[in-house]
Amino acid sequence: MHRTAYLFLLFTTLLWGGNSVAGKLAVDHISPMTLVFLRWVLAVLIMLPIGWRTLREDWLVVRRHWLLLGGLGACGFTFFNAIFYTALNYTTAINVSIEQAAIPVVIILANFVLFRLRVNWVQIAGVVLTIIGVALTASHGDLRQLLKLDLNFGDAIMLIAVLCYSFYSVGLRLKPAIRWQSLMLALSIAALVTSLPFFLWEVAAGKVIIPDARGWAIAFYTAIGASVVSQIFYIRGIELIGANRAGLFINLVPIFGTLLSVLIVGETFQLYQGVALVLVLGGISLAEYSGRKMAI
Repeated sequence: MHRTAYLFLLFTTLLWGGNSVAGKLAVDHISPMTLVFLRWVLAVLIMLPIGWRTLREDWLVVRRHWLLLGGLGACGFTFFNAIFYTALNYTTAINVSIEQAAIPVVIILANFVLFRLRVNWVQIAGVVLTIIGVALTASHGDLRQLLKLDLNFGDAIMLIAVLCYSFYSVGLRLKPAIRWQSLMLALSIAALVTSLPFFLWEVAAGKVIIPDARGWAIAFYTAIGASVVSQIFYIRGIELIGANRAGLFINLVPIFGTLLSVLIVGETFQLYQGVALVLVLGGISLAEYSGRKMAI
């Protein structure tokens, strides 16, 4: 069971790492809030033929839990991405990568406070190793650069994004017993509805960049890969091993993003990137070994 979860979560973070590259390629080809809105328009169109029948059959359950499902879709799908893109206008990618590494920590804390789920020292050591790996990636191999970080408004709102995705991950524990097709369609519709105001604001502010061919290609990738497929796999991974253990895989996102930049954008592979990958995978392995022992 856990091996299946690992495959789901590795593929999820690979797709999310690709989303980081897509974000770099999107500059001047599609504006941020337009991208957020279009990815959920396309995701809903993709999920409608897949999930419409099951959603109708699960409707009574969905209707009873509409507030929870709406909150999960808004928090994890819309607010996180909207704040993430906005934060990058005010702070650096280094800061954002490091701040994103706090998500697994917040998940563990929230699970302890809300559900009294405990972790042991070996799991904590694994978490620390993955954070060091992320910091190594973000600082381009020179951890002394972290001392020069200049925290600002972007960093403050990025912390809100971290809380949004952490509570989304923890909140999936409370999702109703409906089929994955119904769940994904309901969450996508919630994301579409809540992303509309951000898009309208961008229009009103005159900041819209109408997507060109590359912009549409990026929108389709984020809809299919970074939205639908990855979220289905992430939800399934949490179902199999829990949010504490699944959340730790999120620290692979900046690693995969960096490696994909080497392959796709043509950046040069550096030794620190290999070391960071070993640290993150080692930390996940250590935490997972201990987590499986506790679950037995």
